[in-house]
Amino acid sequence: MSKRNSRNFLKAWLKRVVAFDSQASKVAEFSKADETEGKPGVSLEKQGLMHLVLENDEATVGEGRLVSEALNHGFSSFVADELFEKLVREYSMTQQLYGEKLIRMLSGYSSSYLRKNLVIPEFRRALRSELRERFEKLKEDGYIDRQGNLTRKSVELASLVLYFDELEHLLSKGLIGSKINKRASIYGDKNIVREYKKGDRYRDIEMKQSVRMAIRRLHKRLEEKDLRVFQRQSKGSVELIYAIDASGSMKGRKIEMAKRAGVALAYTAIKQKDKVGLLFFGSKVRETVEPSTNFTYLIEKIVSVMASSETNISGTIQKSVEMFSNDRVTKHLILLTDCLPTFGKEPEKETLDAAAYASSKGVTISLVGINLDKCGMELAEQIVQVGRGRLYVAERLQELDVIILRDYYSVA
Repeated sequence: MSKRNSRNFLKAWLKRVVAFDSQASKVAEFSKADETEGKPGVSLEKQGLMHLVLENDEATVGEGRLVSEALNHGFSSFVADELFEKLVREYSMTQQLYGEKLIRMLSGYSSSYLRKNLVIPEFRRALRSELRERFEKLKEDGYIDRQGNLTRKSVELASLVLYFDELEHLLSKGLIGSKINKRASIYGDKNIVREYKKGDRYRDIEMKQSVRMAIRRLHKRLEEKDLRVFQRQSKGSVELIYAIDASGSMKGRKIEMAKRAGVALAYTAIKQKDKVGLLFFGSKVRETVEPSTNFTYLIEKIVSVMASSETNISGTIQKSVEMFSNDRVTKHLILLTDCLPTFGKEPEKETLDAAAYASSKGVTISLVGINLDKCGMELAEQIVQVGRGRLYVAERLQELDVIILRDYYSVA
């Protein structure tokens, strides 16, 4: 798909989101924790932001990415002079805390340039002035308040930019379109026969048609391109909960890619009329959104999560069971984490007990592991075995969205 066609596709999709969101605000579904906040319908201001993002307004898109990066590093407020003092006095520690990308976005300078010039008094004065101007612009545009706290408008902008970037990324990979959106499952009854694709199960190969194709092509032996497989009918409606490990070790790039994968999942599942819920966890479950088809609300919640604290996987699994409806649907938990559970007296035992409890309630569990060590891998394998799901090891962060979609299509 060309770049122009991709942008036109995204514009058409986002227009549908506005129409859908206006209707959804009347019947939106929330968890108990969310009811007090209410649903933020599509205001004129938000439509204006959407227009600027669609038109690829460089300044507006840049502000949205800055807000996302700040939240990914655990920051919900900024003070220009405070940041300046940290850069001058403890640059190495500040760089580790904020990350090179966020510092570059805020200051306008690369890490190497700052290191080289922070000792020069004239540069320091210029840097302080530029930081103040930067923050004043953010205030004027309504993205931070007088105290330097990120506003709701900034989160709305960041969510628009996030899912625009992710959908464009999926389009470039060919992961959005008629083929990827056909409902298929490893479960259910056999339906049509199609060409074999990487990742298909060998047990679904239709041997007669595969052999016929090889003979027709005058092949002496059966080759991969000759293979034909059964495509199975969908099991029906699906409720998913995407649980993101928001512990401190997930700050920065890890949580950024976890969020983008969440956008891909929400877009794909809701388009198939399935429901998606969210759960963010650290030492305890910090925020939940029960399975819903409210796309824009889900994305705003995804973009606003910040990483901090320990990892409580057992509590996360137990809470997810409570979040599913009582309907007769497929119930599936996708657990994304980068480390072992560290919360509780016997965290590993408690985690497996929770997985067994979920399984007894008809909830399957898949786990996407990031940087798992030997112990982490062993526990992850036990979790998915008890939870009757699948284990994925994300060796490349940029492939998280593909992995999450692959798991969704395994149960959809």
